[in-house]
Amino acid sequence: MANINYKKICSELVEALAPKQREVIERRFGLKAGKRAASGEFGFRRETLEAIGKDYGICRERVRQVEKAAMTKMKKRIAGYREVPQVFGRHLKNAGGVREEAALLEELGGGEFEPHVNFLLVLGGEFIRFAENDPFKSFWAIDDQSAQAAKNFVSSAARFLEEKKSLAAIRELASSSGLKKSIAESYLGISLRVQKNRDGLYGLREWPEVNPKGIKDKIYLLFRKTGNPLHFTEVARQIEGSLVQTVHNELIRDRRFVLIGRGKYALKDWGYVAGDVKDVILKIFGEENRPLTRREILDRVMKQRQIKENTVLMNLSNKKYFSRDNEGRYWRAADSEFGSPRANVQEA
Repeated sequence: MANINYKKICSELVEALAPKQREVIERRFGLKAGKRAASGEFGFRRETLEAIGKDYGICRERVRQVEKAAMTKMKKRIAGYREVPQVFGRHLKNAGGVREEAALLEELGGGEFEPHVNFLLVLGGEFIRFAENDPFKSFWAIDDQSAQAAKNFVSSAARFLEEKKSLAAIRELASSSGLKKSIAESYLGISLRVQKNRDGLYGLREWPEVNPKGIKDKIYLLFRKTGNPLHFTEVARQIEGSLVQTVHNELIRDRRFVLIGRGKYALKDWGYVAGDVKDVILKIFGEENRPLTRREILDRVMKQRQIKENTVLMNLSNKKYFSRDNEGRYWRAADSEFGSPRANVQEA
């Protein structure tokens, strides 16, 4: 940023005020550093109308009037500091005309002078501040047109993510609207719903990939990251601070996970069928709608479960659910009982 001494400018602006006006402005905007009551640390702190009024023994409305009179007086003087709005304007323009408030103050003020930048933005009046209002955070804009462009992009990005149903990189979101990546990032910075996760990918705030809630979402994200089935003990080992039994209980209860072997789980999203081996075989028959050989069944089941072949054969021998014809092909017992065209069907 340009070498502008924001603190010095603010001091010069308030020095012409009456003592009460100066103190109200300094306290309302946090222009003077002091000890923070809660932490005892030294830093800048903005104060409410009520807190200031209590110290003076006046109502909050009277404090507001003092503040307004002081701001009116200083507006006449800030015209002499034209380099300030020029620097602010260039920064906003480079961000596409819009920047989320916290980011803007940090970028312009570098942390130490954020209160002074905020004060100068408010006092100058050249730019528009939009207060937080779901689904947008507080942000500053060069003009209404820029603000609307940012809002439109955020809405478009949200629709894109809803349709895609998965995370997206900023490059993908930017190209869908023909924006530069830096501007797309600035626009998304004002959104409360479209958010960036720890890996720098964007998604919707309700998605566990963006805002994991508790151990179950952490487990889900681990599976998504590894892309492979995992034993519940391995899951617990990779999630810091988790207990093996807690992890196992969550895997059992959460329908997003499927037990595919002794203690091994996989995501249902990967195409795994929930239930025991019998349920898997029945679903295979439902999909094929024809008798199947032992080998066909074994091959299909082994894609779903990490078990021994004998376990599959034991399930096929269950006469309540399965039958076998003279050619050694298997079918659902119910279909053979109700006269489906299965030649020479016999009990398994």
